[in-house]
Amino acid sequence: MKKEIVVLIGGPSSGKTTLINTLINSLTDDMIFASVPDPSLSRIDFFNYIAASFGIEKEFTTKGAFIAHFQKFLLDAHHRKKKVLLIIDESQLLTHELFEELRLLGNIERETKKLINIFFVGQNELIQILRQQKNRAVRQRLTLNYNIDPLTPDETYKYITHRLKVAGTNRTIFQASAVQEIFMYSGGFPRRINVICDNALL
Repeated sequence: MKKEIVVLIGGPSSGKTTLINTLINSLTDDMIFASVPDPSLSRIDFFNYIAASFGIEKEFTTKGAFIAHFQKFLLDAHHRKKKVLLIIDESQLLTHELFEELRLLGNIERETKKLINIFFVGQNELIQILRQQKNRAVRQRLTLNYNIDPLTPDETYKYITHRLKVAGTNRTIFQASAVQEIFMYSGGFPRRINVICDNALL
């Protein structure tokens, strides 16, 4: 990744977690990453969770101590030619204070090069939160914003076919009429498609 701050938005069951896992599995050895699944924490707990996720074996009691240590961690990664990625899931739960703290972490740089990429993943209300005037500084730093739309009927068919292939069969288990019903009941959301198909197979 070469973007500084990226936002991925989608409703419940839209496949955000699947995309995160796919991203993580595709990362190369030159990438150091950490993922925060639930950011509804106090500031110091949030800092300590980030530190632990990056393998920093130290507990912090002040913001200053964390920033000093984390900056050293980022500089060390830079010298080792490693990129650093921080993924924040359920980002709509972030407070304005934590948005600001993350923006400031994103300001840490070396020779005009930012040392950390931040990936915000959240539900639809995240975009409204970012549009608030108090979060304008974070919004201005966004380099990519993508919204996950539900699958189309054709994509639903391809998705079901792919999942069956991964499970070990190339058989056409769900006929076109069944796929259409699955699409109608699921609204094109992958998680709902999974549940309907699982129940049908059971």
